Amino acid sequence: MTRGTRERPGDRPAVNPHATRSVVMARRGLIATSQPLASAAGLRVLTEGGNAVDAAVTAAAALAVVEPTMNAVGGDLFAIVYEPKTRSLHGLNASGRSAYAATPACFRQHHFDRIPERGALSVSVPGVVDGWAQLLAKHGTISLARALEPAIAYAREGYPVLEIVAAEWKGAERLLAADPDAAATFLPGGHAPNPGDVFANGNLARSLELIAQQCPDAFYRGPLAQKIVAALASRGGLLAARDFADHRSDWVDPLSTSYRGHQVFELPPNTQGITALEMLNILKGDDLRSLGWNTAAYLHLLIEAKRIAFADRDAYIADPDSVPAALIQTLISKEYAAERRKQIDPDRAGTSYPPASLAGMKSGGPAGFAVEGHDLGDTVYLTAADDRGHVVSLIQSIFGDFGSGIVAGDTGIVLQNRGSLFNLTEGHPGEIAPHKRPFHTLVPAMVLKDDKPWLSFGVMGGDLQPQGHVQVLTNLIDFGMNIQEAGEAARVRDLTAGVALESAISADARAGLRGMGYQLVDAPGGFGGFQGILIDPRTGVLMGGSDPRKDGAAVGW
Repeated sequence: MTRGTRERPGDRPAVNPHATRSVVMARRGLIATSQPLASAAGLRVLTEGGNAVDAAVTAAAALAVVEPTMNAVGGDLFAIVYEPKTRSLHGLNASGRSAYAATPACFRQHHFDRIPERGALSVSVPGVVDGWAQLLAKHGTISLARALEPAIAYAREGYPVLEIVAAEWKGAERLLAADPDAAATFLPGGHAPNPGDVFANGNLARSLELIAQQCPDAFYRGPLAQKIVAALASRGGLLAARDFADHRSDWVDPLSTSYRGHQVFELPPNTQGITALEMLNILKGDDLRSLGWNTAAYLHLLIEAKRIAFADRDAYIADPDSVPAALIQTLISKEYAAERRKQIDPDRAGTSYPPASLAGMKSGGPAGFAVEGHDLGDTVYLTAADDRGHVVSLIQSIFGDFGSGIVAGDTGIVLQNRGSLFNLTEGHPGEIAPHKRPFHTLVPAMVLKDDKPWLSFGVMGGDLQPQGHVQVLTNLIDFGMNIQEAGEAARVRDLTAGVALESAISADARAGLRGMGYQLVDAPGGFGGFQGILIDPRTGVLMGGSDPRKDGAAVGW
């Protein structure tokens, strides 16, 4: 990325991350999403008197239309909400489950040695629609029908396709062409839209209208459920009407750790949120600021902390019913991090790290849970805040670009492939089983300071997400960047094949990492995308940042 330079005020460290955009500031309300049309839809709700949750759901629904490569009505959702009256945090797990008919024996009978990455057998029940309804019912002020109005209009009337989305769409042409309904919906004239083309999805508009009229029942017990089940059955899928009818979202308590005077909150399993908390606990034992921003010494500690935390993630994180609460508390404890920190050689890259040795738990899951096998341009993150104190951190996705590659008949709805993150390893917590949630890469985050919301943010990109969370937080807390700089600054991404660095990371850092034994590689899935809101503790001013790696925008009033 080409970045301009500018002077940095005050006594911040001389890290020079070269942000290309200015921080957006507002007092009444602010929303940051990965697509300007969605940001505009959310802002309108704020200006008309809605709260941050109303704005977030409205924008999320719009994103399910205008960024179809990354998310859809057929995907999953997670959120963290700060409720000002009770001064409390609420986590929402709106992810779906496998079919009741999904068993390891079923897949082995068909000679699978792993869950297919695409197609009908990769589909789990989508949780997005119930997630939107749950957020509005518990914390919103508007109806689901009102929140869906902009999404319905964009689907019916069309919207201009932006450049990044057009490129991702082009890359998925072969996948879409393999499914007749997907091709008819998303390949007008037989090809993906070009940048600036106006794309409409009339079938999706009608599906959203049904959801607006009948709320979640249309999707889980009504005509849409029937069409989705029929479409999957015709392609050899396992999901049935009961799987949809029994779907529920769950309100959960976020997990947290302290980091240099800040309380960092992530969601529990089946998300990988504890991975970021474990990394922060390991890094807390070192003076990162003295090492210098994105130096080889700093990046070395970051990468090794990631590798330790990911070893635990891959061995143990799955459906919450498969992960003992005591295990989670161990993995995010300061004592455990102190022991793991001792395993890091300060001068050399580690060859490998074992997962924690915990009685009664089998480890040895597939490295990376196959996360790195996908194109990882598949997620949208947004955050919103208002002057009444509501803050929401929300992420939704269909996993791979265009998910399973299946559109359910004439619904216009593309279905996710989250079920591909189950495995067939006997005894592993992530082994597929009936009515079970898969491991999830999705992780919204929120940070409190002095028991008040300070930061709401997320970083898109599969396995990059917890790595990105930690880098954004150290940029802000250790290196004194503002919210835009922290999200825009050059990132590192550790992959199974090696370490990928963005172009702005110095030649000295690269040479230093090679000297420590790291293999430097390109990142096929890129470096994700960031959205964030920081609340000034002194003035209450809302400060928004939006990553130029995506097409998004932070807007406020």
